Amino acid sequence: MTLTRIIAVVMAAASLAQGAASPVQAESAGAYLAARQAGYDNNFAAAAEYYVQALTRDLNNPGLMEAAVVSTLGLGDVARSETIATRFSDKGFEGQVPQMVLLATAAQRGDWAGVLSRIEAKAGAGPLVDGLLGAWARVGQGQMSEALKAFDAVAEQRGLEAFALYHKALALASAGDFEGAEAIFANPRTAPLMLTRRAVMVRSLVLGQLGRGAEAQAIFDDSFGSDLDPELKLMRDFLASGEAAPFTILRSATDGAAEVFFTVASALSSDAGDDYTLLYARLAEYLRPNHVEALLLSARLLDGLEQFDLAVTAYRRVPADHPSIHAAELGRAEALRRTGKVDAAVEVLLALTKSHGDLAVVHVTLGDVMRQLERYDDAAESYSKAMAIYGAPQPEQWFVYYARAIAYERQGKWPEAEADFRQALLLNPDQPQILNYLGYSLVEKNEKLEEALEMIQRAVALRPDSGYILDSLGWALYRLGKYDEAVGHMERAAELMAVDPVVNDHLGDVLWAVGRKREAEFQWRRALSFVDKANDSGDVDPERMRRKLEVGLDQVLKEEGAPPLKVANGTGGN
Repeated sequence: MTLTRIIAVVMAAASLAQGAASPVQAESAGAYLAARQAGYDNNFAAAAEYYVQALTRDLNNPGLMEAAVVSTLGLGDVARSETIATRFSDKGFEGQVPQMVLLATAAQRGDWAGVLSRIEAKAGAGPLVDGLLGAWARVGQGQMSEALKAFDAVAEQRGLEAFALYHKALALASAGDFEGAEAIFANPRTAPLMLTRRAVMVRSLVLGQLGRGAEAQAIFDDSFGSDLDPELKLMRDFLASGEAAPFTILRSATDGAAEVFFTVASALSSDAGDDYTLLYARLAEYLRPNHVEALLLSARLLDGLEQFDLAVTAYRRVPADHPSIHAAELGRAEALRRTGKVDAAVEVLLALTKSHGDLAVVHVTLGDVMRQLERYDDAAESYSKAMAIYGAPQPEQWFVYYARAIAYERQGKWPEAEADFRQALLLNPDQPQILNYLGYSLVEKNEKLEEALEMIQRAVALRPDSGYILDSLGWALYRLGKYDEAVGHMERAAELMAVDPVVNDHLGDVLWAVGRKREAEFQWRRALSFVDKANDSGDVDPERMRRKLEVGLDQVLKEEGAPPLKVANGTGGN
């Protein structure tokens, strides 16, 4: 769902809530249309500006107001979002997103009576958000008994039990009742939410407070294994020390309110659109600016929406001394890379190799960027450092061997490349990328052609609609002199990758080999028209294509000292 689609839904809902449509006035139509276009691009900044402009000419349009609330909230500008949401509410309009904003801003100010008043007015943020926030408001008022009853009331609603019990346990833990919290965490009815990283961390801290560190370690190890990131390792080490780590995950009712929005955002992240999920994540980080998981979630969502500059800003808000700073910096480097600021991304990653050089993922990520820059020697070196940290090869490390193999192959170090390709294949025998790349490389080197063909055929069986792999199969058959068999696969590859110069060039060679020379020349001309020197991967040879058009493939092979084509096993010609 795009931002425009979300806004269209909320505008329609606003119109229905008022009992009539709310057409945009002619004088604001230009800004409105610009805002909609910005929404199609998920450009929160432009959408916010244009919707606000439209509102200045159509002050009482509920649809425009709600759209402006959505876009400013997505941008992270909660102050401006609140201003518009307040006007929306004061006019008697109802809508979910403005209600969420007003509930969050009241909670941030500690106005718990205001939170309860809005919820009791049934303005409509939804039963889960309203129910949990209402319970936390009572915690904020010091009415713990009433708060627990409120959590229980939410738990009685269909589908909300696990959420309500989890938050009830958080409330108990924040008040120092760790036994009560653990009783809930141990309850099978809470299980759906206990699989998340944050829930496991919370429960481990609770068990540590109860002097049950060994049990906490067991749960921790069962959930995360031995390959821990710095934040998890820090907590695991603390548990192993026998000391009780301070319960800092949640300290106040406002933190609880932030956790409501974060919990919902986390639940939505696998099912709803990134733009809708972002609204909840933004409110979580607003309520608790040091909620690093909410910051990282917002940044990842913005990355997914291709709002890379906003993602970079979100990643930079993670404190430099936080154990998850490496995750933020890796994300920032990726966002910079995707905006084309590759040198800046390299800078970030090189700094990480100094501060977090013991993390294999840092070296793998740097290797990937170096490979993109075609600095293959640096890429191979980075991958090698990652492998040294990993130790004995594990199945999940197949990609590192595969990537280093590509780096070696591009440097002309074929023995090293082939060894890495085969190691990657040992770790992941049915991975079509490995099968195809190794098979195609062997075909290009005219080595072990029967084995190469078998590899590529396996890859095709796994990915029958991959143009790259079908091209490899057609090319392997061509190299083996099975020209008629090659034609169908090459034609299908060209259908799937119609503007790829390599595929069209290969198809031309295959057509020439079966005697369809005019068609071959047509394909070579097509291939030439698709050559882009700025994006030349090194696999395209336009001069060779031109020479084939001048003298034909047979003469080119003769000039290269290559074996001639076998006697065509299909005649034809035109």
